[in-house]
Amino acid sequence: MQPDLSAEIELSPAFHDLDPMDIVWHGNYVKYLELARCALLAKFDYDYAQMRDSGYAWPIVDMRLKYVKTTGFGQRIRIRAEIVEWENRLKIEYLITDVLTSKKINKAYTIQVAVDMQSREMLYLCPDVLWRKLGVERT
Repeated sequence: MQPDLSAEIELSPAFHDLDPMDIVWHGNYVKYLELARCALLAKFDYDYAQMRDSGYAWPIVDMRLKYVKTTGFGQRIRIRAEIVEWENRLKIEYLITDVLTSKKINKAYTIQVAVDMQSREMLYLCPDVLWRKLGVERT
């Protein structure tokens, strides 16, 4: 049985996250994804400090966001992050929804690759430590 590779957070955008149109500025969604990604990685005891301590950096090499609806000040939103790939890269998909209506606000994904911190070489297979932390087996 595969473990649950997802996590959710909820937040309300702060006033300083708004643009002159009184909606959340598009660039702040990247910050919201980061908060959900940190919660997800912490769930597996492999957040940024543990990544560093294991000898790997995990830079984001690709990101895509699809904006469906706007978000306003004080609106409760839910950000769901789920790991969908972990063999050659770490791909996390995100879904941002309105807490009250469950309507989709944003869909996104990020792709991270493992980089050996000593050699600065990018790895073409994710290191064993990621597999162990996620509780998945190599196929």
